[in-house]
Amino acid sequence: MSSVGKSVSPYGTWESSITAKSVASGNHVFELKLHDGDVYFVEVRPLEENARYSIMKVRSSGGSSVEITPAPFHARTTVHEYGGGGFLLAGETIIFSNFTDQRLYKKQVDSNEIPIPVTSAGTDSRYADGIFDETRKRIISVREHHPVTGKRDAVNSIVGISLENNGAKEEVLLSGNDFYAFPRLSPDQTKLAWITWNFPNMPFDGSELWVGEFDSGGRLQHKTKIAGGLDESVTQPNWSPSGNLYFISDRSGWWNLYRQWEGNVEALCPKSADFCHPDWNLGFSTYAIESEKRIICTFAEDGEWKLASLDTDFLHLEPIESPFTDIQYVQASQGYAVFLAGSPRESQCIFRYDFSSGGFQKIYESPGESDDEDLTSLPTMITFPTSNNVKAHAFYYEPHNPKFVSIQDELPPLVVMAHGGPTHASSNALRGSIQFFTSRGFAVLDVNYGGSSAFGREYRRRLNGQWGIVDVEDCVNGAMSLARESKVDGNRAVVRGGSAGGWTTLCALTFSKLFKAGACSFGISDLERWELDCHKFESQYLHSLIGSYPQERELFLDRSPTSHVENVSAPLLVLQGLKDKVVPPSQSELIVQGLRRKNRTVEYVEFEGEQHGFRQAKHAEEALEKELSFFMSVLGIRSISQESP
Repeated sequence: MSSVGKSVSPYGTWESSITAKSVASGNHVFELKLHDGDVYFVEVRPLEENARYSIMKVRSSGGSSVEITPAPFHARTTVHEYGGGGFLLAGETIIFSNFTDQRLYKKQVDSNEIPIPVTSAGTDSRYADGIFDETRKRIISVREHHPVTGKRDAVNSIVGISLENNGAKEEVLLSGNDFYAFPRLSPDQTKLAWITWNFPNMPFDGSELWVGEFDSGGRLQHKTKIAGGLDESVTQPNWSPSGNLYFISDRSGWWNLYRQWEGNVEALCPKSADFCHPDWNLGFSTYAIESEKRIICTFAEDGEWKLASLDTDFLHLEPIESPFTDIQYVQASQGYAVFLAGSPRESQCIFRYDFSSGGFQKIYESPGESDDEDLTSLPTMITFPTSNNVKAHAFYYEPHNPKFVSIQDELPPLVVMAHGGPTHASSNALRGSIQFFTSRGFAVLDVNYGGSSAFGREYRRRLNGQWGIVDVEDCVNGAMSLARESKVDGNRAVVRGGSAGGWTTLCALTFSKLFKAGACSFGISDLERWELDCHKFESQYLHSLIGSYPQERELFLDRSPTSHVENVSAPLLVLQGLKDKVVPPSQSELIVQGLRRKNRTVEYVEFEGEQHGFRQAKHAEEALEKELSFFMSVLGIRSISQESP
């Protein structure tokens, strides 16, 4: 590419219109539901309303959007702490969980009335993933009740909540197991399907699909297990119009589509691809039944999500050509589907797909999103050798800014990103946080280390017993692979991550010497203390990631960065929300205090009012600016540019 007219400036010093403020200020959309031709969704507003979650509505054919939940109502549930499935439609009534008190509220969709409570005050009960039982005039919902005895003693169940008498009556329909999810009614409302699992499993390790029949009093009887077990993960049950039950299972080693057919379970389209994400949030959907004969679905191959139509008679999977590489919250009605989708050139928006025309229509784009195509660095999927003779995956982004060219023979500094979860996966859809760095002259490696989803169960289970080892080795080997190919300066590599990615960042600085700096956002630093202080949902997760506690206590201690602060020679930036219940502030304080005692370079920034993740624009902006200035300072990069002759 010609350098004529470009400014010559070292990598990392380029000026960019993609600012921390523009990245942090855009609204975000998730949790789509389709009802009577309207699309309902949650919009998060980091700038205008301090990250209030508001439920919106837009016609599936497009048009103006309408806000359903007025301020100060905040439509967010905290079941499992991660939430999801925070609202449902009951005819023309919307019912949602309000964040401040976790009670369910209701209001008529097209009225200006103030929402009124459905569930009782004075009890710490949380609700999610609800459905409307029209026959019995009630909601069927996952409930998580928190007694005063402690956060690990939460009791999870599925309950029926009467919509008569303002929900004063709640009846437990299912209880006794540790967790429940996805209650789904059959079309004739005579049966209920649900997912359940018990400790020490997480839902993506092993879970079960059950079906029960309602008796005349609305209670469940004749309960039958359909699929799943200790070593099989099942999720997303759905009923076809005629009453056939569909679901996703990883019994083959991949999350594929199945159905119960004439008393048997059959695979619909066996494929070495994952048709769903791990269930960290409730209410997710990666496929939808458009009609008795057709399903629209999305699946991941080589880290990219693709769209397809499945003929349920002939069991033929037909790819749907689209520009999208990240597709979520799939919903369908006769003749069309809607979903949230993004691509390397465009951040996520709501789209409609028409089966007859094969066309896509953007029906909603969040205000505040600003994508500068001239500054967009497009990702390359790379696979590289890592430890134990296996291969790992990542998306590589070159520095890109059409106004600048680097000085001769210079290689760019590298920012390695470790995602959270740790069983999440990074997609290659456009993200401002990546373009923020690449447009300034940094290369970025977004690593899907061993343990990530979207690459099958075997790849996901590479992390079992090896957390803090496999993830670190994959991040290190990915960076070294780029350095060997002279794509980046291996002596100027830094690492960043949040939550589980924060843990990986801490471990990378503790147990390897490659990275010159790290930025850890709300990451675990002391495994034993987190094991003893963790919320219920993840309270036994470390049994698979690390080992049994307290039997293998020494392993917990030895794997923790807090036990080896003397090994940390690279400067560290720690960012922490003070109301985080998933990774409490004490985890950040422990590593910061330990490093300070050893006179190591560490900066600590606290964010008042933030939980697990920085949702308010002012805090997300400050965090990103801190990371950039910290990395530039450590790497000796100064904001100096000179015009090319």
